[in-house]
Amino acid sequence: MPVRRSSTARASGLVCTRLLIAVFALFITSGAHLTAAQEAKSKEETAKTGSNASSIERGKYIVVGVAHCGDCHTPRDANGEPDTSRWLAGGPVPYLPARPDPNWPLIEPRIAGTPPASDAAMITLFMTGIWVDGKPLRWPMPRFRMTRSDAEAVLAYLKSLNSTR
Repeated sequence: MPVRRSSTARASGLVCTRLLIAVFALFITSGAHLTAAQEAKSKEETAKTGSNASSIERGKYIVVGVAHCGDCHTPRDANGEPDTSRWLAGGPVPYLPARPDPNWPLIEPRIAGTPPASDAAMITLFMTGIWVDGKPLRWPMPRFRMTRSDAEAVLAYLKSLNSTR
């Protein structure tokens, strides 16, 4: 014999369902506002960090002393040494993979001066290793996992460089 629910029980179930839908909608909506607020705060922090001399020095330390970005992103002179007069100006990749790889990049982009993407995209790249197309960078690029403050410092340093060097 089927169990019959009273109209009060059905109404109560309907109220619970509607309440859950409302809570879910509120959760999604507030998350979007929180994200927008976080992005606005991040832009303010990036602007402050970009003009901070100690942040630029921290970025230089990471780029030069830790990541060695100049090894690939600086063109070579006739002797095969990095041409420091064109520091981080991009150029042919000086390394080849041990095994042929059709996906191996042949040219490294310029990273000095104006970055090759928006500030937000560059910070995302440094924090996650994901480029603007939603994919990880191709090898030989490392998979970045910087903190936000380190990513902002690296960006500040790169932007402080004259891109025509």
